[in-house]
Parts: sequence; structure tokens; C-alpha cells
Amino acid sequence: MNKPIVGITMGDPAGSGPEITIKALADPEQYTYCRPIVVGDVKVFEQARKFVGREDIVIHRCDKVSDALFTPGTIDVLHLDLIEDINKFEMAKVSVEGGNAAFQCVKKVIELAMAGEVDATCTNALNKEAMNKALEYYHGEKSDGYTHFDGHTEIYATYTHTKKYTMMLAHHDLRVVHVSTHVSLREACDRVKKERVLEVIEIANKACKDMGIENPRIAVAGLNPHCGENGLFGREEIEEITPAIEAAKAEGITGVVGPCPPDSVFSQAIGGWYDIVVCMYHDQGHIPLKTVGFVYDREKQEWKAVEGVNVTLGLPIIRASVDHGTDFYHAGKGNGNELSLVNAIKYAVKMTGREA
Repeated sequence: MNKPIVGITMGDPAGSGPEITIKALADPEQYTYCRPIVVGDVKVFEQARKFVGREDIVIHRCDKVSDALFTPGTIDVLHLDLIEDINKFEMAKVSVEGGNAAFQCVKKVIELAMAGEVDATCTNALNKEAMNKALEYYHGEKSDGYTHFDGHTEIYATYTHTKKYTMMLAHHDLRVVHVSTHVSLREACDRVKKERVLEVIEIANKACKDMGIENPRIAVAGLNPHCGENGLFGREEIEEITPAIEAAKAEGITGVVGPCPPDSVFSQAIGGWYDIVVCMYHDQGHIPLKTVGFVYDREKQEWKAVEGVNVTLGLPIIRASVDHGTDFYHAGKGNGNELSLVNAIKYAVKMTGREA
């Protein structure tokens, strides 16, 4: 019973989250290294098991975590009554009801983790448009003081009262963290400041050590082509990034190097040069991760693999997530790929330090 309890959110019920959750937890292997409990609406999962052709799986309604059985062949669902009429709920469409359901599941799993009832959290995808429409519809301008969230990361930061945090994406040994994420490219350039770059280096260093890497090798990517060519293409490397690296070294983070040219640093990281790469903005980190993690089969014209894990660092609780969207295209068809969710659950367990 020392296996960690992992709370898994339903995600937007109009997407493939519930279906890939059924597929992931239908495999008894997941129960060998953790005790999973899903936070969502039982009605959604009763429907999802039909979509994926696994009506043999038992959906066990729980009113509290202690009700869970944690038995292969049975999926424990901490029930939140979120969908009024499952027969009228439309799949693969943005809706206020779906957005609210996804948001409420995230809030609940954060509460459970903060209370110590689950050891780690794992999130399925939500639709940002649906969620923010729901916040506006249900709560107006006084939704706990927040009327807009850019995504899971900001929800977690808000409800855990965390000021210093960053997103990490991982595909096997390739890991990237970000100085900024969900902002315009123009604003992202303005956010490359010494204090923030140093902060992300520090968070990256701690995350690697928490995962058992004794002496992390941290590459810091440049912002400009060729790292600015000594100021010819921009001065951010000279004025902000290099000073942050030097400050990190002064703190004792000896494994940090850079600025490294962004067009080659990821190939080097895949080759084992580095344990983690500090990226300056969203796409700088996301593109290489999804290039290696998302594999499309030309002949079969379908996704052969959709791998990758999204982890929020700097929080007082553990949060890992799938590295893909709500996947409306596959929703209701039963053919969504569960591999990213399985990887996310395993990563969450890894971060508890209680790997099987």
C-alpha cells in the first residue's frame, strides 16, 4: 500500500480524455506502480467505456478518496455531478458545460493534493476557450478574483498560491523548461530578463535533482539566431541571458552552460549532452519535443505515437499532464492514443520518489 495515489482529471468531456483514461487504466500494469483515482463525472466514464469497447471495465463511484478500491479491472471515479444529461451532451464541441466540468475537476484534484489525500496529480487536456467561457458564464467578473486562465499551469499556480513556476516538457531523456509560455512572441522577447532566466535555471536544477540526477547538466538556449552573433542580431544574450548563467554558477549550479544556439542544442540534448534545456519561449521548447514525440504513420494515415509529458515545476504539489490537446477529432470514436497519459502517470509517480 506504499504505492502513491495519483489523482487523474477527466479533462474536457467533449474530448478524448475520458476515453484514453479508460484505455490507460484498463491495463493492469498501471496498478503495479500506483493507485490511480479519476476525478470526474461517472456518467461520462460509463459512456466512454462504450466508446472504447471496454464495457467489461467496472466504473466504481467514489464520494471520497478512501472509497477507492484500486483494483485492476475497476476504475475508481471520485464523482462530481457535472454533466446534466449525458445523452444530450455533444462530443467534439466547445461548450460552457464541458469547460466548467474540466475546470471543476482541476480545482478538486488540487484540493485533494494540497490536503494530502493524493500524492500526485495528472491532468487530461482541457479546452481553454471552453474553460474561460465557463468561468465568465458561471461566475462573471468575480470568479474567485480570476476570470481568465491561460491553461492548467496558471490554474495550479493560482490555487496553490505559487509565484515562481515554469512548465517542463519531457520525452524520455529530452527535457525542456520555459522562461515564458502562453504569451505573444513579441511579449515573450520582452520577458527574457536576467531575473526570470536565473529563476528558471534554479527550478530546472532542483527538478533534475528531485528526479535523482545528482549533478544536472543544464543548457540555456539563446533567444536570437546564432545567439545574437555578439550583438549583431540582438543583445539579449549579452545583457540578460549570460548574466543569469553567471549568477547561477555563482550560486553553485556548476552544470549550467550557454547561451547555446537554439538550432543545435536540442540535437545535443537528445545525444545525451544535457539533462535539461532552458528555453526562452513556448515554441522554442514545444517544437523539438513534439517533433520527436508525435509520430505520424504516412501509410496508415494515423498517429502511431503521441508521446510527451507536461510537468509544472515549482509547485508545492506534483502535477504531470498529457502533452496534447483535447483531441476533438478522435473524441467519441474510441481510437484516441493513451500513450501520453500513461507516460504522464509514470512521470508523476517518478516525481514522488516512490517508483515501483
